Amino acid sequence: MGELLSLAFSAIIIENVLLARFLGVCPFLGVSKKSDSAVGMGFAVVFVITLSSAVAWLLYTYILVPFEMVYMRTIIFILVIAALVQIIEMFIKKVSPALYRALGIYLPLITTNCAVLGMAAIVADPGYTFITALVYSFSSAVGFLFVIYLFSTIREKIARGDVPKAFQGVPIALVAAGIMAMIFSRFGALNI
Repeated sequence: MGELLSLAFSAIIIENVLLARFLGVCPFLGVSKKSDSAVGMGFAVVFVITLSSAVAWLLYTYILVPFEMVYMRTIIFILVIAALVQIIEMFIKKVSPALYRALGIYLPLITTNCAVLGMAAIVADPGYTFITALVYSFSSAVGFLFVIYLFSTIREKIARGDVPKAFQGVPIALVAAGIMAMIFSRFGALNI
């Protein structure tokens, strides 16, 4: 149990999918202007990463490897992710039209979000059991949600602040993201 907690902490903070692996930066920058849309995107990513990684691990372990079709990994993973995103998109459109409009183009882009595909590929590694793959992918997705929410609150405060004209918009967002990445990188140096 301690090993799984350590793996979860590492995935959320130390090896954060956004700030350490730099996967999923497009929605990170695009949807983080408002906390509501950031949280909506974060929960959608949690669902997609967790489920797609679990399905990808099962397909890789029990179909692609035994039938020597590992070369099909990326295509199969993208198909699984695309199907899950379609289901989520229909669900959000039905349950929360406002969130659906707020997420805009970024919701369908989860299909090609490198964080989702990257996590599916990472946990398909033979070193992961199904449980460790599930814990790692879920924790990585929670790390995505945590960081995108934190970043959105920072961006909301920056938007109300007095920012020099040359830094307004994306430049100050990139500076803030860089500072966050530096802060998170120090957790790995603590030797907890």
